[in-house]
Amino acid sequence: MDIVAELGETVGTKAACRALAVPRPSFYRHRTKATRSVDPVAERPAPPLALSPEERQAILDVAHEKRFWDATPYQIYATLLDEGRYLASIRTIYRVLAANQEVRERRKQVTRPRYQKPELLATKPNEVWSWDITKLKGPAKWTYFQLYVIIDIFSRYVVGWMVAHRESGTLAKRLITETCRKQQISKEQLTLHADRGSSMKSKLVAHLLADLGVTKTHSRPHVSNDNPYSEAQFKTLKYSPGFPDRFGSIQDARAFCQGFFTWYNTVHKHSGIGLMTPEHVHFGLARQIQQHRQTVLDSAFKEHEKRFKGKTPKPFPLPKAVWINKPKDSDVPLL
Repeated sequence: MDIVAELGETVGTKAACRALAVPRPSFYRHRTKATRSVDPVAERPAPPLALSPEERQAILDVAHEKRFWDATPYQIYATLLDEGRYLASIRTIYRVLAANQEVRERRKQVTRPRYQKPELLATKPNEVWSWDITKLKGPAKWTYFQLYVIIDIFSRYVVGWMVAHRESGTLAKRLITETCRKQQISKEQLTLHADRGSSMKSKLVAHLLADLGVTKTHSRPHVSNDNPYSEAQFKTLKYSPGFPDRFGSIQDARAFCQGFFTWYNTVHKHSGIGLMTPEHVHFGLARQIQQHRQTVLDSAFKEHEKRFKGKTPKPFPLPKAVWINKPKDSDVPLL
């Protein structure tokens, strides 16, 4: 820019900018900034109607009187008027107090704890389970049955479920104990994730998990994305074609769930696990089935190569890792 300025004194600013391919607005903007940086910043004069330091101190002295310790500027203003005194307007009293950090909320406010976002990784079955409770409508209005479901987030296999009349920490403890026994869970092997319901946070469940050597984690309050696998499984349940509007009895609810979870584990081809059934992934049969699918696709490719445009089709990939809230800097692939 200095070269443009020097050349501009001889041939003019317009010609100098054109010769050096410098936009004229950029040159003028640079020159304006340089001028401003040299000029000293003028001190702002005090408004002619501003209070003097003595008047501001008088307002503070009155506000510091014991009778006004718990009074607002409105009360101070009105009381002084009744006494035949006028110091300043209500807004000015507020400004003077605020300038001295004497305007604040004096009542104790609720401070919410900061909850850490759960970041859970599963690379094989029986590493991370998620569990939750949902309501099933009973025979009459305002009657419900409680469905407890524990799901393995890697295989999507429902490892345990129960239908009960109520939500209870005692019932949850019994279900978790039985499920860990059936799946032969050893200490320090499993992480059990849940939301912040009363049963999930009960002392009975917490003591049980400590005895079993199971790590427990909880979702953040009011964040459904922290427990996505249980929420998605409940949606599959309630959007299934045979799901009734109401159950006639708890026996009806248990009979329906028995059939549904058998279908879900052994028949349902889940898109999140390579179109395998949860049973195939949970018990290590998925790799063999995927190889069989590849053989079928290879045969189809040989018979109809042109239909595939010369590219051998591949079956849906199997999951290598499953996350709840995957960190942005993680290098562990999902597939």
